[in-house]
Amino acid sequence: MSTIEVRIARLPHGEDLPLPSYQSANAAGADLVAAVPADAPLSIAPGERALVPTGIAIALPEGFEAQVRPRSGLAVKHGLTVLNAPGTIDADYRGEVQVLLINHGREPVAVTRGMRIAQLVVAPVSRADFHAVPALDRTSRGAGGFGSTGS
Repeated sequence: MSTIEVRIARLPHGEDLPLPSYQSANAAGADLVAAVPADAPLSIAPGERALVPTGIAIALPEGFEAQVRPRSGLAVKHGLTVLNAPGTIDADYRGEVQVLLINHGREPVAVTRGMRIAQLVVAPVSRADFHAVPALDRTSRGAGGFGSTGS
């Protein structure tokens, strides 16, 4: 397991909140928390979505990205997940990290200050060098798509 330095700026509305943190020794994702006002939780109704602030901005090293992924506990307990999972944060982005949550559950969900709402996974980036060709090489699968390799 390797470690890279990611610089974090706490924004004024996130000053008292914890930085992203790993919850176990081998966790791939660090938890992000909601930076909503303590006296004004954000309610997400069934079928609705909301952009939730985290109160931080990050500076990733060149050649890396951060992926915003759902937390399985929120998904199984409340039906709350990241709508654009995984959301991508590029190395040159310096704005606030925000999480686009959607409620697929049957009840409204209150997002409170400091609530763990998503995971942040930092990963290396490979860029493709795209080339147009007249034909692609053949494979045994061919153009078989959705469900073509079995149930």
